[in-house]
Amino acid sequence: MVDHDLLVPYGWTEAVALEYLPLLGDLVPARIVRMDRSECDVVTPRGPARAACPRDITGLCTGDWVGLDAEGTVRQLLPRRSAIMRSSASGRSVAQVLATNVDTVLICTAADGDVDLGRIERMLALAWESNAQPVVVLTKADAAEHLPLDEVRAVAPGATVLAVSAAAETGLDVLTAVLSGTVALIGPSGAGKSTLANALLGAEVFATNAVRAVDGKGRHTTVHRELRPLPGGGTLIDTPGLRGIGLYDAADGIGKTFSDIESLAADCRFADCAHESEPGCAVQAGLADGTITERRLTNYRKLARENEWMAARTDKRLAAERERAWRDIHKQQRRQYRERGRR
Repeated sequence: MVDHDLLVPYGWTEAVALEYLPLLGDLVPARIVRMDRSECDVVTPRGPARAACPRDITGLCTGDWVGLDAEGTVRQLLPRRSAIMRSSASGRSVAQVLATNVDTVLICTAADGDVDLGRIERMLALAWESNAQPVVVLTKADAAEHLPLDEVRAVAPGATVLAVSAAAETGLDVLTAVLSGTVALIGPSGAGKSTLANALLGAEVFATNAVRAVDGKGRHTTVHRELRPLPGGGTLIDTPGLRGIGLYDAADGIGKTFSDIESLAADCRFADCAHESEPGCAVQAGLADGTITERRLTNYRKLARENEWMAARTDKRLAAERERAWRDIHKQQRRQYRERGRR
C-alpha cells in the first residue's frame, strides 16, 4: 500500500484522496511543482522526482495533480478544482493557465507608487473566475507615502485587502492568518511578489531584484511557476510578473468584481438597459449620488466588452477547427475511394 504522508505538505488531504484515488487505478498520485516543456518536477509518495510529459497529455501546469506510471511518466491529468487563466499573450483566442488547484490568490500591488485600481479590478476578475478566494495585498507599505486601503477596498467587494511590508516585517502575521490551502501570487513585475513569497516561506527561495529607479518598473526575477510548502501548512506558487492580463471566459469573475454595479443594474426599469440615458436606470442613479464612480463604470464596460470580444473569437476559432477537421475527414475518405477504384 502506498504511503501518501510525503504528499501532505504539498496539499494532499483526505478530501483530495477521496476525489482522486478512485480515478488513479494502478497509477501513483503526484503534484507538479514546476513545469518545463517535456518534463516536470513532481512530488510523489516517495519524494521529489523528475517526470516525463508525453505529447498526448497537454496543458499541464504547476499545481496540477497527475497520475504517474511505474516508469515515472505522466499518464493522467486529474480534475482541477480551480485554475487561474488569462488569454494567451500571443493574442490567439486560447487560454494560458497560470496556476491550478489554487485556494487563495494574492493580488500583489506595490504601494510605493501609483496604485492602478483598474489593474486591480482586472486581476480580481481573473481571480474570482478561477474559483479561488482573492486577497489584495499592497506590498512595500513601509515605503508608501499614502496607503490607499479605503480606495482599494471600494473596488474589491468580497475580497480582503491588506497592506504589508516584507522588508519591515509588518502585516505578515495578519496576511498569514487569511491564507488557506494553495496560495498563488499574481501581479506585475516589481510588485514585490518574490520578496513576499520569501517572507511567507521564511527563506530566500526565490531571487529578487530592485525596481529600476528610472521608471519604477521591475524585471522578471521569477521565470518559472514554482510550488513550495509553507511552514505553517499549505503551499505557495510564485508566478512571473504579468505584463498583460487579458481576460478569458471571465463573465462570472467580472460579475463578482463589479457586484455593486450589477446589483444596481438589477433594479433598472428595463431588463436590457445599457446604463446610459434610459429612464429608470439605477446605475446612472448610483453614478449621480456617488454610490459608484465614473472610472469604475467605465472599466466595468471595458472589461465586459473585452470578454465578449474574446468569447466571440473563441467561438469562431472552434468553428474553424471543426471545419478543418471535417475537411480532413472528407479528403481522407475521397483518397480511400480513389485507392479502391484502382484495385
